[in-house]
Amino acid sequence: MKQLLTALLITFSLTAFTQSTIIYDVVLKSGRVIDPETKLDAIRNVGILNNRIAQISSESLQGKEIIDVSGLVVAPGFIDLHIHGRSNVEQEYQLHDGVTTALELEWGIEHVGKWYESRKGKALINYGASVNWPFERFKAIGKYKTAVDSLLQITLKGEANIGAMTNTILRAASETITPDALNQTLANIKASLAEGGIGIGVPIGYLPKTNPNEMFQVYKLAGELQALVFSHVRNPDIISIQEAIADAVLTGAPLHIVHINSMSLGNIQLSIDLVAAAKNRGFDITTELYPYTAASTGLQSAMFDEGWQQRLGISYGDLQWVATGERLTKESFEAYRKSGGVVIMHLMKPEWIKTGIATPAVMIGSDGMTYAKLSHPRTAGTFSRVLGKYVREDKVIDLNTAIEKMTLLPAKRLENIAPSMRFKGRIQVGADADITIFNPNTIIDKATFEKGLEFSAGIEYVMVNGSFILKNGKTVANVFPGQAVYGKFKK
Repeated sequence: MKQLLTALLITFSLTAFTQSTIIYDVVLKSGRVIDPETKLDAIRNVGILNNRIAQISSESLQGKEIIDVSGLVVAPGFIDLHIHGRSNVEQEYQLHDGVTTALELEWGIEHVGKWYESRKGKALINYGASVNWPFERFKAIGKYKTAVDSLLQITLKGEANIGAMTNTILRAASETITPDALNQTLANIKASLAEGGIGIGVPIGYLPKTNPNEMFQVYKLAGELQALVFSHVRNPDIISIQEAIADAVLTGAPLHIVHINSMSLGNIQLSIDLVAAAKNRGFDITTELYPYTAASTGLQSAMFDEGWQQRLGISYGDLQWVATGERLTKESFEAYRKSGGVVIMHLMKPEWIKTGIATPAVMIGSDGMTYAKLSHPRTAGTFSRVLGKYVREDKVIDLNTAIEKMTLLPAKRLENIAPSMRFKGRIQVGADADITIFNPNTIIDKATFEKGLEFSAGIEYVMVNGSFILKNGKTVANVFPGQAVYGKFKK
């Protein structure tokens, strides 16, 4: 409410003066302004004042700093609902990809309140996370108190790494918890939501032996609280998609199914149809995908338990070891699985990705990984790839639709669980000045599976909360404008 009043105050104040008397902090001059909500697509000047968009006009505006963005698209900053990189190293790749808000919602964050505190004043772009169901479960089992405390120390030092976290927590993945421990898990989830968590991260794909009743109880809690569930489904198959939808429908829990491309594989059209059918019947269910034909995860995860070749339809040579870039053999697979590490899984077909991108309601989310030179290229190039390959080159969707998928749709998906998102994903007076400015003729991803991560091309300027963090395609040093995005339950 305080943010809304501030925005209204700015708007009312501006109407009291002519445009010529106002000196804006920044003016973006003569850009092609695209707002997916109002459908504005025109050459306009944008005035920014006090970290918000204060004017959008065809008339000249005065500013302390005037940036000529002729020939460039002025779009809302891209919103990524699905990242795993927790540091500024990953955030720099993201901002070069046009991302202004990057959220860890599939897995979530352990000790979520402490993590938020550890990022305050240090973030390049906006940040936030869901409550981590596997961690709350791990903590509730009781015998892992030492490990829980050690994870807290890592978080407090700002060294939280998803690889270390998952390796620790998933020691309990196969354990069937007692009724008391289940009740404690639910209590832990509620407590972490009160620390600011944005819904509940439910990556059951990493705990596939979880009893269906346990999972149903988590959804039941989500339904009672209207806390959004972000789910990596149990297995990459249509039955697991149906399980998640059934739990959501029966409990009234809002549900977002992550990376539907790698979860449904050749059944992507059916999976999308199931989500659409549920939505058409009034159920609050959405999904996303990333624009690459390969997935990525830990080789030690349950994804590679016995039978993985049949489940995924691939073999050893389809796995790429991130540490070296090598393709695996039976021998190297067995050796690396014991030590643990990340692999890229080449398992999808280009037409499956096109199907998902062409579907209007499907959002874009990167599933960006922790930094490594040879990390999956989605870590650095997801949004530029959509705009360069799927819009400009392949013409699968038009520019305005693509921007909507990357800005307005994710903002609207979150605004009932994270109120500050009502001011993001839009180029409108009163909206946060999270703005991405790019060249539609040159934007493209540069990261590859062979050569590794590289900044995307064509992103010229990025503003986060009214401050430039990218100028003329280069990172602005020693600027940390990123702000926390909290869930509605924060106390």
